[in-house]
Amino acid sequence: MALYYGMLSLIDAEIGRILETLDHLNLTENTLVVFTTDHGHFLGQHGLIAKGAFHYDDLLRIPMIVRYPGHLPQGQVSEALQSQVDFAPTFLNAAGIPVPGSMQGISQAEVWSGKQAHAREHVIVENRHNPTTVHLRTYIDRRYKITVYRDKDYGELFDLQEDPQERCNLWDDPQSQALKGELLLRFVQAEIQREPTRMPRVAVA
Repeated sequence: MALYYGMLSLIDAEIGRILETLDHLNLTENTLVVFTTDHGHFLGQHGLIAKGAFHYDDLLRIPMIVRYPGHLPQGQVSEALQSQVDFAPTFLNAAGIPVPGSMQGISQAEVWSGKQAHAREHVIVENRHNPTTVHLRTYIDRRYKITVYRDKDYGELFDLQEDPQERCNLWDDPQSQALKGELLLRFVQAEIQREPTRMPRVAVA
């Protein structure tokens, strides 16, 4: 844990150097800065250490700070669902460049500016540790999270509103089977929808 916090201190100092350089070059007011990471870290939560493959919120709710003076409000906190695939279309939007229709991400520009509460209803997280073991995919909306493992009949289903610490897995709970079925259908629909049609159909043949 001490080593991990030491690395955080190092990153904090180096990010400070970047921000100071933007000030020195008079680029601060014209630069969108996003500070984030690619995954969280387990420090004993759920009995796990390091970055692990399992989709608890300790791993998935990554820190993110956005700064764009004069364009984005300061000191605001958003609970909107965000995905890393949203960064590319958001950056293109900020630069005034059209977003290609084939991109999976959704621009979060309106959310970051405070003009919109949220831009997406769900996110999908996936881990391909290797072809057969710890190969999992998770669907998350604003209340529920459901995880499916490749070639396995077990999984996880959490009510993040009633069980924010993810202690009670509802996957096999008899009272939650209707909810499980509904979420699995949403999951499949989300997987289909994230594969955009690159070109509209114009022929009748």
